[in-house]
Amino acid sequence: MEYATLGRTGLRVSKLGFGASPLGNEFGVTDPLEGERAVHCAIDLGINYFDVAPYYGRTLAETRLGSALLGRRNKVVVATKCGRYDVHRFDFSARRIRASLDESLQRLRTDYVDAFFAHDIEFVDEHQIVEEAIPTLRELQREGKARFIGITGLQLNMLRRVATASPVDAILSYCRYNLPITDMDDLLTPFVQQHCIGLINASPLNMGLLTPNGPPPWHPASPEVKELARGVMSLYGSRASDLALQFCLQHPYVATTLTGMSTVDEVRQNVAAASNPADAVSIAEIRARFPVHRIWPTGLPENQDHAS
Repeated sequence: MEYATLGRTGLRVSKLGFGASPLGNEFGVTDPLEGERAVHCAIDLGINYFDVAPYYGRTLAETRLGSALLGRRNKVVVATKCGRYDVHRFDFSARRIRASLDESLQRLRTDYVDAFFAHDIEFVDEHQIVEEAIPTLRELQREGKARFIGITGLQLNMLRRVATASPVDAILSYCRYNLPITDMDDLLTPFVQQHCIGLINASPLNMGLLTPNGPPPWHPASPEVKELARGVMSLYGSRASDLALQFCLQHPYVATTLTGMSTVDEVRQNVAAASNPADAVSIAEIRARFPVHRIWPTGLPENQDHAS
């Protein structure tokens, strides 16, 4: 397993990170014992970065991850989030953030998290994130409950604006750097490099778009993009998932790439893909099949990238 340093934090994290949202049944029902075995297998194979949130499974993913990490907490870097609690339920007030972290610590069975993120910030007013949420995260950092703090979201321009107004230690971007789309490098990567902010890339398989079973019913991509993805999967099969992951792992600045895992087989397949050289020709062929991919709108209208 390869490791990298997350910005200025000093955290050494595995280039392949464990996305724990499937432990909360976000992509189908996960067997709890198999999920625990997957976490243990990941640690044994060198994965040390585990990403979760109270939103995933509406606290179920945190509970299951906390149980799986018993006796192994000192071997891993744990990140969780606050602010998003259901599809349409957001609360970035100082009081809720503080309570949220305490609740997460209980579920995760730990005294602190290594990274604490404001989750999907584009769904609320930007000023609240800058003036209330991030200052509260910094207070919790000073209290020792979170070693480092950051923000996550889909809308890249907002992530950049917020981090400019109220500096953070790390930014998590999802679905903006993968085989279908790479505009993270246009809108965000130069900024985080300039300021030595840690960069995390999530959803290399585009939230299930590039998997043999296809995306979940709630996936917000357009019908055209879903059809293009089905065409890729019909040609390349499960190899397309490996190629998608390998493409993301080649990014020169991203410290860790998060992909969802909930079975031992998934862990072993992803670790094997991360360990093998990428097929540049096949990657180029797949990328050429997505000439018109555009990201979907999320959050408040004023926070959309097209409005910036």
